[in-house]
Amino acid sequence: MDNKKIRIAITHGDTNGIGYETIFKVFSDPAIFEICTPIIYGSPKIAAYHRKSLDIQANFSIISKVSDAQDDRINLLTCFDDEVKVELGVPTKASATAAQRAITRAMSDFGTGFDALVTAPVAESDIEERQLPQTQVGIIERTIGYDGKSLTIHVGGQLRIASVTGDIPLGDALRELRKDLIVEKATVLFESLKRDFRLSNPRIALLQVNPQPGAEEEEILKPAIAELHNAGVGVYGPYPADTYFSHYEHIHFDATLAMYLNQAMTPLRMIAEDSHIQLAAGLPVVVTAPGTGPHFEIAGQGRADEQSLREAIYMAIDTFRHRNEYDEPLADPLKKLYHEKRDDSEKVRFSIPKKHEQPQ
Repeated sequence: MDNKKIRIAITHGDTNGIGYETIFKVFSDPAIFEICTPIIYGSPKIAAYHRKSLDIQANFSIISKVSDAQDDRINLLTCFDDEVKVELGVPTKASATAAQRAITRAMSDFGTGFDALVTAPVAESDIEERQLPQTQVGIIERTIGYDGKSLTIHVGGQLRIASVTGDIPLGDALRELRKDLIVEKATVLFESLKRDFRLSNPRIALLQVNPQPGAEEEEILKPAIAELHNAGVGVYGPYPADTYFSHYEHIHFDATLAMYLNQAMTPLRMIAEDSHIQLAAGLPVVVTAPGTGPHFEIAGQGRADEQSLREAIYMAIDTFRHRNEYDEPLADPLKKLYHEKRDDSEKVRFSIPKKHEQPQ
């Protein structure tokens, strides 16, 4: 497995942003072809437009199906042939729709054509404004029947952080916050730390909702922590967010679970600035993304930094390998040493029968 070239699907993101520029820059280094084979889901016409406007050398092979992809080159899979107007630096409905069409086309190959998926950025904060139905992760979840089941883990610096609720107003987030939701998301995070990051006994810190313990902490968070402890999930807290980060307590945990998105993103931006990456945990397909946005303000100027996309590709490769390493021994578990007629549970799997006592 270590010597295999992982097939990485990469969607082109918002076509008026920096997606193609960062893709071309990452694969201008031939060394990356030694560890992966890229399959860009996008449009040859739009790719050629970006290449010309940036005046950079970027060769790619146009393919119509994923099975035609070849090693040691950029494979550009045509997702649509119709004309899409490119307006560099301008967020439009057409440019975001082009990003979503690439995601939809990539997911049609899920399970047969690629090993992991990397999504170039879309400005998802204005999805509703541009009259689009779903985020990129939402499309992935819907396609494979995992609606609302994923958890986005943001990784940057010495911080891994996720939030129980998504990108919704704080008032809505507080209304959505429930014990069962916290238990569900904390469990997904715990399993991802073991399987995707290969941590044998991960420790997770939960953040308080309020600066001082209030009703949410007593009625929701503490019962959730107790239930998670009983299930063997290593969670601790809840901790007040201000002192937790100002005292650098996050470095003593493998991950942090915030209660709402801004509670996660504010410290992340301070610690990792704009260089973090994202992993969509809890899905049967490996999905990573650069933490940067489409950066419309510099699109087409040749100033985009490709490092975040490069790191997202590396994380996709590592995660794919980690999952295989984790799953391989579970596919053929060690057989029981002996058969106990009255107890067939895991408790006696490795038990050694006691010797009969000698009569006195």
